[in-house]
Amino acid sequence: MSANVDQNVRPDYDEVLQKIAAYVLDEHIKSNVAWETARHCLMDTLGCGLLALRFPECTKHLGPLVEGTVVPHGARVPGTSFRLDPVKAAWDLGCAVRWLDYNDTWLAAEWGHPSDNLGGILAVADHLSQKRVAAGKPPLTMVSVLEAMIKAHEIQGVLALENSFNRVGLDHVVLVKVASTAVTAKLMGANREQMLSALSHAWVDGQALRTYRHAPNAGSRKSWAAGDATSRGVRLADIAMRGEMGVPGALTAPQWGFYDVLFSKTNRDQKLKPQERQRFSLPRPFASYVMENILFKVSFPAEFHAQTAAEAAVTLHPQVSGRLQEVDRVVITTHESAIRIISKEGTLANAADRDHCLQYMAAVPLIFGSLQAEHYEDGFHEAHPLIDEIRSKMDVVEDERYTREYLEEDKRSIANAIQVFFKDGSSTDKVEVEYPIGHRRRREESLPLLQEKFRENLASRFPRGRCERILAIFSDQAALEATPVHEFLDWFVI
Repeated sequence: MSANVDQNVRPDYDEVLQKIAAYVLDEHIKSNVAWETARHCLMDTLGCGLLALRFPECTKHLGPLVEGTVVPHGARVPGTSFRLDPVKAAWDLGCAVRWLDYNDTWLAAEWGHPSDNLGGILAVADHLSQKRVAAGKPPLTMVSVLEAMIKAHEIQGVLALENSFNRVGLDHVVLVKVASTAVTAKLMGANREQMLSALSHAWVDGQALRTYRHAPNAGSRKSWAAGDATSRGVRLADIAMRGEMGVPGALTAPQWGFYDVLFSKTNRDQKLKPQERQRFSLPRPFASYVMENILFKVSFPAEFHAQTAAEAAVTLHPQVSGRLQEVDRVVITTHESAIRIISKEGTLANAADRDHCLQYMAAVPLIFGSLQAEHYEDGFHEAHPLIDEIRSKMDVVEDERYTREYLEEDKRSIANAIQVFFKDGSSTDKVEVEYPIGHRRRREESLPLLQEKFRENLASRFPRGRCERILAIFSDQAALEATPVHEFLDWFVI
């Protein structure tokens, strides 16, 4: 037999796919902390989506592709009157949730926003619940949504712990696609073969590059990329549910699999034995760790690596606001990930560029004492040239301890410090913030603020009576879990 002929022996599904499938299909979530945190996460994520509806650059993307389309049992997009097919509804909610960079965050070797998966989860659950009722069957309840959220968070977060997709140029939304595919397939009733097929297609699918997140190409695609990914997960789950065969070696196939093509240059350039080739690391079993430790953005609609910098800047504002013309330099001490992704000098071309600029996110609260979504818009930036003047005086330096403790499992800090030096030789104290509000170490402090954030976001869209009814639903874990999904969505329809 020729050595140059491929041996066409179809393999079993890759081990990573089997582990994800087993987790999604079989694992029972026992952690009360995870269930309670999922309730807060659902609340916060929906609020972020509602707030984004104030911005025309977001809402221009929403609605049916063909105006006037009528979809039987269409999934609702919270805060709107749209009833869409689940794929487009997932896109719309995912876009709104991510638009302002205000929903939850996970930071490790890879980073991302696991609540991005809510677009697919809620769209599929709403559609299926309506269909079940129409067929005389019991509806899906919100406990299924919360369970899907916990599992989507876990899949995305555990895959991110030690596997850096950004270092090979891939955007973290690949993990949104994979997680959304898995949990929406489960909601659709997938068996093991359908689940594995769906997951394999998520990995062999084309993956997004990070180009749109980094200077000089940063732009608004980063605000809808996760919506695109979660909707793609719904589409791939649906394809698998129709009986489409899977791709068992999606990850490990030599030369053609995800590992060799996209994840490891070493695998491509060297002839390595299978056991020597770079593969994903899964340092802990799938359970509920990620939801329990998720980071909430409470105070600032800003990229998470800058949250503590913004908090330090707000603290310094009273000492600096009367002396802005006297500033000689501003030193921001930070960690390596912040330097690599959001440290920028020079012209900032658009709002998406500004909300991923560490210096901008520190300068605004130093000057104004707060940082809000409107502060990234072109009009605000153009009206306040002092922002760029202060930015030009900033030095960004790394503290190796900050970098080390960012990755330590028992810490997961996101530290920044700011000190302002004046032309007369005086300076402020160095204000250091190691853990942002919204970190698990500050959870009790953050929950009342998170609830107030949600109240304000609701009020941006609904009358008081409706707001109070929705707040009441979120105040009772058991009542929320028992609520039919389609009835829950009724409260969010305009």
